[in-house]
Amino acid sequence: MTTESTNVAILKDAYQRWHDTKGGSVEHWMSLMTDDISFRSLAQGAAPMKFTRAATSKDDVRQYFAGLAADWEMIYFRTNEFIAQNDRVVVLCDVSFRFRKTGKVAFTPKADIHRLRDGKICEFFEFYDTAIAAQATVA
Repeated sequence: MTTESTNVAILKDAYQRWHDTKGGSVEHWMSLMTDDISFRSLAQGAAPMKFTRAATSKDDVRQYFAGLAADWEMIYFRTNEFIAQNDRVVVLCDVSFRFRKTGKVAFTPKADIHRLRDGKICEFFEFYDTAIAAQATVA
């Protein structure tokens, strides 16, 4: 098995667990990350999604997941395609979350870019429609 196919297999399993548990597989994701993880989001910590600020440790990433779970309820997280080259895997998704305070639902395409080192995620960057997410937070 190539490094690319191994990395894709690791992530396919993780994303399936994420979808199946509606975001309840945080500990599995944590086990897949290096201690020096670089974890970033397009929202970059902007209000009202402050939990999306850049993370540079597993503790920071735990805060991201805690903020996500506190503010948003996952409706679905569907992966469409995994694209791998060398140590990078891009995952193209369609996701839907409900903002708990307003009850509004955000639907958006999403692209996650991972870099793996020795089978562990060392870099992550997520891209999604931040305007759609922000609109869901307004009553």
